[in-house]
Amino acid sequence: MRTIEQLLRYSRKRLEEKHIERSRQVAEDIISEALRLPRLALYLNFDQAVDSAELRICMRLLDRKMQGEPLGYLYRYIDFFHCCLEINSHALIPRQETEILLQNICADLREHDLAGKEAWDLCSGSGCLGLGLKKRFPTLNVTLSDISSECVELGMKNAERNHLEVKCYQGDLLAPFEGKKAHFVISNPPYISEEEYDLLQPSVRNFEPKTALVSGATGLEFYQRLAEYLPGYLHDGALLFFEIGDTQGELLLELFSASYYKDTKIGKDWAGHDRFFYAKYEAPC
Repeated sequence: MRTIEQLLRYSRKRLEEKHIERSRQVAEDIISEALRLPRLALYLNFDQAVDSAELRICMRLLDRKMQGEPLGYLYRYIDFFHCCLEINSHALIPRQETEILLQNICADLREHDLAGKEAWDLCSGSGCLGLGLKKRFPTLNVTLSDISSECVELGMKNAERNHLEVKCYQGDLLAPFEGKKAHFVISNPPYISEEEYDLLQPSVRNFEPKTALVSGATGLEFYQRLAEYLPGYLHDGALLFFEIGDTQGELLLELFSASYYKDTKIGKDWAGHDRFFYAKYEAPC
């Protein structure tokens, strides 16, 4: 029977042999998950024996990681903007950049009277953006939508898990919102081109859903549709917040150059890359 110390050494060695980055931290994370112990507790209980059931769980997680599977799918749950979210292979694993976008959105909205206002999270995936927004502003009416029925189900489960009351619709982009209008539209849609997809890291390309990543030949297809069709779904003064690819900033400004899109701007992530697009809609007179 192995001790925690022996299991840590063994796991780290196997990860290093596969050239897994941050092998020590990954080993700690995997064993913490398998044993349901905080990482610090591993070092406080070096001599604790690991029983056979715990060892099997650890070996399964370790093998999956060595196959390149992202840690988010191994753990099934992540913390995102004060929410505990279930994650599965039908939805992207929420990234740090998406949390930055949500932080920026909340900073912009805190001066608004949000009671009864409508916010839509398009291409919602796990629901991370919409649910985080609802958590921060409980009086806001939030709707999640996704073309994937599995993502809609996941968003509903995550809403229930976090005791958040939101609506969840299935459909292609704006199709679920016929006859409705929003005050705020947020989205992290697919924005990778087919060519870029082939260059993604294997841990992304081999495990995360292609439909949530690839927009089409150019990577701009979803934004083109939004720029053209959103005006019919927006209240005057509506605000738009999108995550974008790091080479798409100027292209988004061009796509949303119609006179009714005001205050368009590009925001950067912590690495200084173009990553976010913001705009205000003013209805034509």
